Amino acid sequence: MPVATVQIDLHHSVGGGNPLLWIAGPCVIESREFLLPVAEQLAQLSSDLKIPLVFKSSFDKANRTSGKSFRGPGLKAGLAILDEVKKKTGLPVLTDFHESWQAEHVAQVCDILQIPAFLARQTDMLEAAGKTGRVVNVKRGSSWLPWT
Repeated sequence: MPVATVQIDLHHSVGGGNPLLWIAGPCVIESREFLLPVAEQLAQLSSDLKIPLVFKSSFDKANRTSGKSFRGPGLKAGLAILDEVKKKTGLPVLTDFHESWQAEHVAQVCDILQIPAFLARQTDMLEAAGKTGRVVNVKRGSSWLPWT
């Protein structure tokens, strides 16, 4: 069965025989000062090695083992930083979100919306992401079997 091609942005496509699209970046946005140099390095590597790359970092990591752990700068500040990454590097950007109402805000900046594995069966989140018209990456929990 042929695999459909999905356009990520003007320069990146996935599926349909396109090269593997890499997703890379720090797990969480620690700060603008940390994130921008990392994004610039990844953009340079992507260009030098001719590897298609999507930059990923999270504005809020709600799935920490401790409620006292650093979670990120939050939606507004995090999306502003990701928008700056996108404009300065030319890379498409991806972030995950944890509540349905966030999908529309994330889609205003990000090329790909990611639904974390622990939320991948939340119908409201899947529908909210789909309604944005953006590409959606649904992470799968490692315990899921392919036939479930």
